Amino acid sequence: MSPYRLVYGKACHLPVELEHKTFWAVKKLNFDLQKAGSARLLQLNELEEHRMFSYESAKLYKEKTKAWHDKQIQKRELIPGTEVLLFNSRLRLFPGKLKSRWSGPFKLVKVYPYGAVDLLDEKSGREFMVNG
Repeated sequence: MSPYRLVYGKACHLPVELEHKTFWAVKKLNFDLQKAGSARLLQLNELEEHRMFSYESAKLYKEKTKAWHDKQIQKRELIPGTEVLLFNSRLRLFPGKLKSRWSGPFKLVKVYPYGAVDLLDEKSGREFMVNG
């Protein structure tokens, strides 16, 4: 046992030893440049295959998740003349634990294709369009 190990509790590696081991490893691994090059190309091809497999898996997962979420959406018939509440999704700017994000009631005036609707605020008499 060396004095260094007795004092510090671990083996001492001199720079000459490390340099020799590094030189030996480089010499062994790069002995045949053609073989090393083909091995590296094989590694790169395997990496590219792995990336493509991961990409395909993520794409399939995303499609399945989207299909599941789309199945959970309930179709609602919006009939003009009914009273509705309006959800304010941009209220995060003014956070408040007890502040409601729902406002209304508003009267539904007109339903446009693709989900847009006209609402009438009966208190102020103001009519405005929102995405349904």
